[in-house]
Amino acid sequence: GRFDWARPDVDWSSTRAVLFRTTWDYFHRFEEFSAWLDKVSAQTRLINPIELIRWNMDKHYLQDLAGRGIHIPPVLFIHTGDHTTLEELCRPTGWPDMILKPAVSGSARHTYRLNPGNLSDYEATFQFLIAREDMMLQPFQHQVVEQGELSLMVIAGKYTHAVRKVAKPGEFRVQSDFGGTVRRHEPTREEIAFAERAVAACAPQPVYARVDLIRDNGGRLALMELELIEPEMWFRLFPAAAERLAVAVAGAL
Repeated sequence: GRFDWARPDVDWSSTRAVLFRTTWDYFHRFEEFSAWLDKVSAQTRLINPIELIRWNMDKHYLQDLAGRGIHIPPVLFIHTGDHTTLEELCRPTGWPDMILKPAVSGSARHTYRLNPGNLSDYEATFQFLIAREDMMLQPFQHQVVEQGELSLMVIAGKYTHAVRKVAKPGEFRVQSDFGGTVRRHEPTREEIAFAERAVAACAPQPVYARVDLIRDNGGRLALMELELIEPEMWFRLFPAAAERLAVAVAGAL
């Protein structure tokens, strides 16, 4: 059956496993979702496993993957309660164009594009957010606007299908909420190998993953995000891949 994670009347212990599909509000209700994970993981099996879901909820996972040899764009994490200003953070980086967003985030929530000329416009917003949550700063990746972002789906460790997400003209966010569009993509061998390697760097191994890639400002393939909780996987464009997921889930039980 399909259940809303937040429904209080579901007896999760009566299920063999819980597969996440569209918990797209969890980053707005982080504490509540976190408590729910504790409760449900004690009653049934989560797919992907609980350790992966906890790890993947916070973008600090990118640093872990970088430490395991997966190339990511540069990133600077700012911790909750740090007494600093955007000016103090941004100037030493020398980055002419930057993205600021929360470390726990989705759907481009509180995602801001900064440059040395507009920092004062965002200072109050930054101070409000950093008092409450960890933030991250990255150089803006121009290929996101020029070429879009690739999403490669990996099921049971193997590549299955891919799409290219393109932002609408004048927009830097590729999400459909901001007018982004999606089309099928035939990835290169290099892109497939990169995606499978990123997934192989996770412990334990995910049953399903979406690997978001771009060419970074230096032209190298780079991991933007690894989605292990509730990735949109575009099965409507690739119905056969849904079968692959069903087989992988059955194999995990």
